[in-house]
Amino acid sequence: MSDKLFGTDGIRGVANSYPLTIDFCSRLALALSQTVCTGKHRVAIARDTRVSGDMLLSALCAGFTSQGIDVLDLGVIPTPLCTTLTPSLDVDMSIMITASHNPYRDNGLKLITADGDKFSDIQSRQVEELLAGSLTPAFTPDCIGRVIKYKAGLDNYLETAAKIAAGNTLQGMKIVLDSANGAFSAIMPEVYRRLGAEIISLADSPDGYNINRDCGSQHTEKLCQTVVESHSRLGIAVDGDGDRIIVCDEKGNRLNGDQIIAYLATYFKQHNLLKGNTAVATIYSNLGLGQYLKSIGVNYQTSAVGERYVIEKMRETGSNLGGEESGHMVLSDYSLTGDALLASLVICLGVKESGRQMSEIFPVFTPYPTAAHNLRFNSKDEVSALLAQKELQSCLDEAEKTLAGHGSLIVRKSGTEPVLRLKIEDKDQNVVSMVSEKILDCIKKVS
Repeated sequence: MSDKLFGTDGIRGVANSYPLTIDFCSRLALALSQTVCTGKHRVAIARDTRVSGDMLLSALCAGFTSQGIDVLDLGVIPTPLCTTLTPSLDVDMSIMITASHNPYRDNGLKLITADGDKFSDIQSRQVEELLAGSLTPAFTPDCIGRVIKYKAGLDNYLETAAKIAAGNTLQGMKIVLDSANGAFSAIMPEVYRRLGAEIISLADSPDGYNINRDCGSQHTEKLCQTVVESHSRLGIAVDGDGDRIIVCDEKGNRLNGDQIIAYLATYFKQHNLLKGNTAVATIYSNLGLGQYLKSIGVNYQTSAVGERYVIEKMRETGSNLGGEESGHMVLSDYSLTGDALLASLVICLGVKESGRQMSEIFPVFTPYPTAAHNLRFNSKDEVSALLAQKELQSCLDEAEKTLAGHGSLIVRKSGTEPVLRLKIEDKDQNVVSMVSEKILDCIKKVS
């Protein structure tokens, strides 16, 4: 797939710079009106709390309504609610305006099918090719769409939370919540209050500029500190659009997505809830996760990196549980995509039921020694040029031979940023350090 527009999770960039401009968004709406919105002539659009969301929404609305397409404005809601609602809205597709865990200056467009799935690589490529060509939209005074406000949010989550809790409450649990000043700010604290938890709520006052700023799943320092100082049971952090979760125990230890996947799989299996007796993660997850899941009798499957690939593998294997090391957790009995709030509820209910401290439960497994590097460059083209260097390719080939049979090497371009991600794992920390040093030295030499 081309690097020009679509990454692993839609279109991403700096707001008011190409492609996140009003001209581009209007043109995208024209293209989608001609190719996708030809049945119901309706599209749903949601957004997170960043200041540029209103601007991009207005541009999209102008483009769609100029072609006779009605727009359902879902307001500020999390990405998982947008995807899960879409099949019930009688629309041709939906769009989530968000840059997920990125700073407020960034924004993005996640294109979602009428069934609630993110656009596939093929669909994204088709849209990109159409945008690269010549569009001939028709503008007529008798064919103009409307913008219709659609209320969604808290009530939807209260209903789903009640299903998950099944009559249980979280009374007696003190929990710290970090909403990242994002789409869950008005939802997550209230859901927890309704379930009886005593909460300390952080980063729940979005102003358009503070989304993900020193808070949320990417910046958990304050969360961990607050948990310890308040003697809380655990801490939960989400990202700006609510599809990513990180938790910490009562001692302030941060637990990543792999540990959460392991816990959820264990909980589901113990309660006969794990469909297909299968859990799905990506090739980026720690090798220790797969070893642990197999040891408890769970069929472990891996997919390419990216939530939509996890979901594809879940459907292929009949699983209702999948996730990523980064914190995306898909509980398909309740949501079509990763949903941080719903995953957090299962964790909290399970911890309360166990009567144990988080630190007595986590870590669920011992991870393999790992070296992870996120190397930032000036552009995605610069990353591609680096990977084309023969000397680097030879170095990577040698590293794979060194790790074969007892470790792994993952080298991938970020789908949303000009970043090269490296991950080296092995049972032996010395091997990890040696391989990591050689690769970094080679990159420095050829860059």
